[in-house]
Amino acid sequence: MTRPPNLKIKTQHIKATWAKHCNTVLYMSSEATDFPTVGLNVSEGRDQLYWKTIRALQYIHTHHLHSADWFLKADDDTFVVVENLRRLLCRHNTEEPVYFGHRFRVFIKQGYMSGGAGYVLSREALRRFVQGFSSGKCTHSSPVEDKALGQCMETMEVKAGDSRDERARETFNPFHPASHLQLPANGKQFWGYSYYPTKRGPDCCSDYAITFHYVKPAQMYELEYYTYRLRPFGYKYRFNPAITSNCTKDLSNS
Repeated sequence: MTRPPNLKIKTQHIKATWAKHCNTVLYMSSEATDFPTVGLNVSEGRDQLYWKTIRALQYIHTHHLHSADWFLKADDDTFVVVENLRRLLCRHNTEEPVYFGHRFRVFIKQGYMSGGAGYVLSREALRRFVQGFSSGKCTHSSPVEDKALGQCMETMEVKAGDSRDERARETFNPFHPASHLQLPANGKQFWGYSYYPTKRGPDCCSDYAITFHYVKPAQMYELEYYTYRLRPFGYKYRFNPAITSNCTKDLSNS
């Protein structure tokens, strides 16, 4: 998700880094360009973000429903480790109504996923979201995109999934890595909105972290380097969870 002024400032740096690891990438904006971006019939601005999200998901439903199994929404300041996203999703069925992200606990009974951390919809979740608007069960209830989308998901009986790893550590992270990794000066450990207890410090995040938010353009390249190139010689990896057959297949195709 981007906007015209950000194409050279932010979006081109996503295109040069983590987007290369995706199966398919669509850059959603208010204007069509040769970047390329998909032009949606919306205005720009934070108060228009949910309209942009609605139109983007409707566009994907119309043109790309069977082009992929899962559909990730990410902002132009979010870094994504796509292989770790595949690891999460390979254990789930895209024909089940479910979506994943960093789960918040407020406002909605089942909670909702942070927009900044990104969220990923199953094919059935995408179908139900679009059906919610075509049937009138869902409306533009709020300009707060992530909360409003979560309300529609709950209305359409799309489950808010648990994206934490085997050690109950978060994989979708709503802040920059330093915000999660640095111990707080005031000793406060938990983010107020998070559905599950979270920690700040070295155990904040999964070894298979999927996203971080508020990442500046230059830091996209730093994270790309740390993720895909930097290796400590002689280091014995400490976390070796079981790999299912579906995940092995996805790894071989990635």
